[in-house]
Amino acid sequence: MSICKIYSLLFFSLFIISFLIGLNFLFKEFNFFFEFNFYNFNSFSFEMVLYFDWMSLLFLSFVFFISSMVIFYSEEYMSGDLNLNRFIMLVVLFVISMMLMIISPNLISILMGWDGLGLVSYCLVIYYQNVKSFNSGMLTVLSNRIGDVMLIISIAWMLNFGSWNFIYYIEYFNELKFLGIMILIAGLTKSAQIPFSSWLPAAMAAPTPVSALVHSSTLVTAGVYLLIRFNILILNYSSVLLFISLMTMFMAGLSANFENDLKKIIALSTLSQLGMMMMILSIGEIKLAFFHLLIHALFKALLFMCAGNIIHLMMNNQDIRFMGGLVNKLPLTMVYFNVSNLSLCGLPFLSGFYSKDLIIEFYSLNFNLFIYLFMYISLGLTVSYSFRLFYYSLLGDYNFNSMNMIKEELNSMTYSMGFMFIMVLFSGSLMNWLMFYVPVIFFIPSFMKFLVLIFIFLGIYIGIEMSKIKFFFSLFSENFLKINNFMFMWNLPFLSTFGINFIFLKLGGKFSKFFDQGWFEYFGSQNLFNVLNSNSIYMQGFMKNNLKIYLMLMLIWIIILFIYMF
Repeated sequence: MSICKIYSLLFFSLFIISFLIGLNFLFKEFNFFFEFNFYNFNSFSFEMVLYFDWMSLLFLSFVFFISSMVIFYSEEYMSGDLNLNRFIMLVVLFVISMMLMIISPNLISILMGWDGLGLVSYCLVIYYQNVKSFNSGMLTVLSNRIGDVMLIISIAWMLNFGSWNFIYYIEYFNELKFLGIMILIAGLTKSAQIPFSSWLPAAMAAPTPVSALVHSSTLVTAGVYLLIRFNILILNYSSVLLFISLMTMFMAGLSANFENDLKKIIALSTLSQLGMMMMILSIGEIKLAFFHLLIHALFKALLFMCAGNIIHLMMNNQDIRFMGGLVNKLPLTMVYFNVSNLSLCGLPFLSGFYSKDLIIEFYSLNFNLFIYLFMYISLGLTVSYSFRLFYYSLLGDYNFNSMNMIKEELNSMTYSMGFMFIMVLFSGSLMNWLMFYVPVIFFIPSFMKFLVLIFIFLGIYIGIEMSKIKFFFSLFSENFLKINNFMFMWNLPFLSTFGINFIFLKLGGKFSKFFDQGWFEYFGSQNLFNVLNSNSIYMQGFMKNNLKIYLMLMLIWIIILFIYMF
């Protein structure tokens, strides 16, 4: 057996075990602590703690399931790669880091998992060794570094309490306000909220199986999971989190409608859904956010896997404008792709509907008009870019491509996609029945109930209209280019790359000119030598046996003495 099949089977068996144990913990309301004491130092004890409850076990099971499918999928997708074993080992390392982060209530072991995620994701983003991948990798790792620093500051701060196990002190949240800020910033960086959003689309330079695992269900949701665990501390800053997440959701939806790269569109939709999770977290609805996190992980992983299959069979082409009529050549992939796309839109009775509809109806209860309107516009934008993608991939003609350019889809990748597809169909209702003992029902006016459908149909109309835009339209003219650049993530990629580099490079140039080659040069070593040299020559001339100078000095000395005496 190949290394892919071995790890795929291992993770699949771990998925079944952790899922069943998680259900047992959920029904019986078990919480298990395992504490290993390493050493004591005065009153301070350093211990490794593992915390198992239904939430951590269910999340673990979903991570294991997605990683098993992705590793099985990778065998064919990466078949031309000479370093396949290295790639699989990196993915396995990634899953281990995620495991460590999920099951630890100790800030040190959280940091180990957190940093492991950052390091391995950097190695995976720069996997195709070219300049674009390198730049994307640097942007990813440096953005996430901010969150790492915040966690390190939190670790230092927690020493005031004598232990790093924050779960013991969570009731004293008034004393832990500073810790709440640190954890909030860490969560925002890892989950790519504004102003740290630009790394998520850039990280699409990684191989597609990596995107399916890393940038849909594990790395980006680590920030959301951290905020779920620290939720009582975050409630002090709920209005800030609400505003940031709402803006992220709106910005990502708007940007995805102007993007033409298949993987970047899916990455921006991930960003939009992360905004939605953060938005529901800002009012303390932990269970609902966790529910959406699990469901989203499944359909987003399937979307990435389908996108990878399309790219693989279309000779590594990623531009959606070159696609069209794919249903004739790739019928199975298109079924999987569009069902997961409709699940993302929240089509009734697909898995995404169960979590998204709950969140939207929850926000219909008691929020102001600004938040309400922006959330519905963001929902419409989600449907809009989904149907734009739907039109470009499924319908349409062979845009600039001949039919013979697309390979047949008889491959083992469809097996793992089939497993994911079954989960996408049934997981929403299944997890809804399992997680909520009492069915969650909201009684709101009928126009509010129908408002969701109105915005969905509006989104469908806008998406199909936008998909008719051709190359020769004035939309692609130079006049529109600046607006188009702004629409793509509100200049955030520019601000977080050149925006940061340019300021410091310009400052560095000025410092070099004015200080190193200017004042420092004048008052520094070179000029000091010249001054001392000219002064010493002058003094030498002064000290030569010149009788007139000696007589003058003697006279001055006598005058001073007389003045002093009288």
